[in-house]
Amino acid sequence: MIEGFRIEVISLLKYTWPTIVMAAIIAILLRTTDLIANKKKLVIHEELLSLSFIIYILCLFYVVTFQDVNWSSHNYIPFKEIFRYDIGSGLFYKNIFGNMLLFVPYGVFIARYLKLKEPLILVIIAFITSLSIEVIQFLIGRVFDVDDIILNVVGCFLGFSLYIIFQKWGSKLPKFFHKDILWDILSVLVLGGLIWFLIP
Repeated sequence: MIEGFRIEVISLLKYTWPTIVMAAIIAILLRTTDLIANKKKLVIHEELLSLSFIIYILCLFYVVTFQDVNWSSHNYIPFKEIFRYDIGSGLFYKNIFGNMLLFVPYGVFIARYLKLKEPLILVIIAFITSLSIEVIQFLIGRVFDVDDIILNVVGCFLGFSLYIIFQKWGSKLPKFFHKDILWDILSVLVLGGLIWFLIP
């Protein structure tokens, strides 16, 4: 399963790396200039998190606009495609969890950047984002699926819930765990581990 995930990510990066590199360079240059010009404090884990959000959005854009899909008809009936495959089958889980997991990071990022405490605004943003994706897919000749909107919103809500749980859990940790240097080191280690994981 982990190897399958690794192959999927490598396949995604094979087509998106030029865009990701260019966007990362631009973002880093602008952010570095802002930090220096306005004499702001550098917090590595915050910067890496923001850069991760940009990369995530670019990858999401690729997944929802360029990857091929297997079915050829639009679905305007809620839950029709969700139960298209036998419950418990690999395709069932791939359809359900794939669409939900795709939007979990979106929920986390939105909750963090908007500092949301209640899910209503997040659900509205997730709905508008997912609806926009489906309409654009329809306009470029791909499939519009109302079930994707439902699953994306659920995934976004799960991301929001994880963020809230982490916030509550994190606030109970000793003061040492609230130091920026600790999170800076951890974020660099995670980034290094991810790069090592993706190297063939």
